[in-house]
Amino acid sequence: MSNAHLLNSMLYLFVVAAVLVTLSKKLGLGSILGLLLAGVIVGPYSPGPILTKEVESLRHITEFGVVLLLFVIGLEMQPKKLWSMRKEVFGLGTAQILISGFFIFLYSSLYATSLQVAILVGLTFALSSTAFVMQILQEKGEIYSPMGKSSFSILLMQDLAVVPLLAFVPILADKGNLTDGHSIWQQILIAISLILILLAFGKYIIPKLLDYLASNQNKEAFFFSVILSVVFAAWAMEYAGLSMALGAFIMGMILSSSKYHYQIQANVEPYKGLLMTLFFVAVGMSVDLNAMMENPLILIQHLVVIMGIKILILFLIMLFMGYTRSTAISVSFLLAQSGEFGFVLFGAAKALGVISDETFVAAVTIISFSMLLTPLFVKISEKFSIKFDNTPIEIKSAYVPQEEWNGVFIVGYGSVGRFVATMLEHANVPFVAFDIDTKRVEIGQKEGRAVYYGELSNLEFLAHIGLSRARSVIVTVDSHHTSAKIVSHIRNISPKIKILARTENMKTRDALLIHGASWAIPEVLEGSLRLGEETLLGLGMMKEDVNEVLTFFRKDDYESIKKLYKSFDSDI
Repeated sequence: MSNAHLLNSMLYLFVVAAVLVTLSKKLGLGSILGLLLAGVIVGPYSPGPILTKEVESLRHITEFGVVLLLFVIGLEMQPKKLWSMRKEVFGLGTAQILISGFFIFLYSSLYATSLQVAILVGLTFALSSTAFVMQILQEKGEIYSPMGKSSFSILLMQDLAVVPLLAFVPILADKGNLTDGHSIWQQILIAISLILILLAFGKYIIPKLLDYLASNQNKEAFFFSVILSVVFAAWAMEYAGLSMALGAFIMGMILSSSKYHYQIQANVEPYKGLLMTLFFVAVGMSVDLNAMMENPLILIQHLVVIMGIKILILFLIMLFMGYTRSTAISVSFLLAQSGEFGFVLFGAAKALGVISDETFVAAVTIISFSMLLTPLFVKISEKFSIKFDNTPIEIKSAYVPQEEWNGVFIVGYGSVGRFVATMLEHANVPFVAFDIDTKRVEIGQKEGRAVYYGELSNLEFLAHIGLSRARSVIVTVDSHHTSAKIVSHIRNISPKIKILARTENMKTRDALLIHGASWAIPEVLEGSLRLGEETLLGLGMMKEDVNEVLTFFRKDDYESIKKLYKSFDSDI
């Protein structure tokens, strides 16, 4: 390919993508729909100029964007946080796969050539797209919202279900083992062994390598070492028969406690964004409009029935497990599409002669179109979740910013937020507090205070509460990740506002300052200083001398304590 032809192709792609993404965002449908439509236009099935016919090769290359996306998410998901989600992963996730798969199997058995193929089709279409869902959640700032946590839990379980599904395809072809010659038990043993190797590599080798490179200020080698860790994790899980994205997520989670956490994320983010953009374009290029036109009614029927089954089943499962109607609606619509893993499964089934070429084309078309409809479904779910929200009417967020108001926003009405509100009330300073715990909102409203239900990690909600008229924002939520997300969003919306935040220790305090907090107080250290103060006073030291000691430790932004904390942190 000549340089001129390459530049013409790139110019063509970026012009089409820029126009459609702008229109899609303008209509409130997000950037993903615009990228998918751009892929349809430049793809081999469109009547206009074609970017390339090698769609499958392009999709394989850009799938590394999904790998980097899951790596970044893993960086924000510490092991103890994942362990706290085990009920959602193994309970909600397993129920979604099995029950949705069963009903799709019943439907597909009306058209499939055999019962075994119908089972494969049912379980494959029960899976959703990690790439689409996580990108949408990231754009909306809702990865740590109830909707985000539930969606992520289900997707994680779907990734874990890859091994048995991969094993099932060659069994249908009467080969009795996996395509690389291993039996299912051998494959499971390989998977466990590689996961253990991956854990050791991420916990012991990569951190020491990064320490050495950082101390020598070798930024280029530092970056390539990070990419090496991601590629190795992806390769290991791919070889084990699991998904590459799952390997990247595990590696990210291992490095989540690293002191280079934010530097690693900053290095990876630009490449992740570019590859994810190209991935969605490649998926759009897979949409075969000609295949759709050959028998449009039956394909539309399959699309409607399969997505309808997934929405209804997941909605009912979540209601049964105690989720609110609003969350159940949001998650069920968000996960209604089929996943990119379907391309792999149906491709393997076609290669082994399990399904016909016609079935493969129909399956890929259904997967592609279901992805194409995802942004529209998310928009619809937002309307339904508001309409059918069963949050008690008296505690819904009825807050409307007033033009003349000039006070303080309190984010979180737990014990700290409530105490801060009492102090502001005593000083006659106007304030408005928000919380996502309905019981706390009820308590605040019974006290006669301006406390409302609201998720301030939701960028869209945050943009409409009147930040420009607030004197300051006080963030008191318990979760460090949520605090960082809220602080970052507030700083982006209102660059000059004063943001005060509580935090657990010096490490999380520094992280909040990086995200844009004006001032953050480490509770553990201030509690320690108060203990020391009372001890010295009890020993007979003069109040003025004690204040000098406290001033020494607080001066220069806790500089002396920072040194002590770093020394202690390195020892443990």
